[in-house]
Amino acid sequence: MSKLRPVIGLDLSLTSTGIALPKDTHAIKTPLKGPTRLIKIRNEILELVGDIKNPLFIIEGYSYAQRNSHAHSLGELGGVIRVALTERDWDFAVVSPTQRAKFATGRGNASKSEVVSSISARTGIIWAGSGADDKADAWVLQEMGLTKLDRSRYDWPKTHLEALEKIEWPGGV
Repeated sequence: MSKLRPVIGLDLSLTSTGIALPKDTHAIKTPLKGPTRLIKIRNEILELVGDIKNPLFIIEGYSYAQRNSHAHSLGELGGVIRVALTERDWDFAVVSPTQRAKFATGRGNASKSEVVSSISARTGIIWAGSGADDKADAWVLQEMGLTKLDRSRYDWPKTHLEALEKIEWPGGV
């Protein structure tokens, strides 16, 4: 049997980036600002991924409805991470926040707390503590990739699975 491709979920944020790896989840936090913050987050992601071979990343895309002064900086972080993945020839798919929410709850306009509650009810996983929302979002993104690859341990309703149809998946996925 061939080795199964690892799926990694990334919920990019300037204050608390969630990353779901094959065996655990993390929240990357840093008090740094500007380009040094972008470098720190990139380096921590690459360090956590380590020597995982041929990963597929599922990244949360930008929230275009967001209206705050951090939108440009968050766009820079997204660009830095996409370049780092591309330089390593790692595939990634981008999932909109509404697709993530729809997959988790069946509704694209669900709040972060509704997402956490819904996946906790469905899976029994409890998300608590610092960075819990970000880790949960990264887990949902990872689960979307696993579901697309027919490797989910959970049974997702058809209404939730509709979110997978709107994603532009890399070749071979």
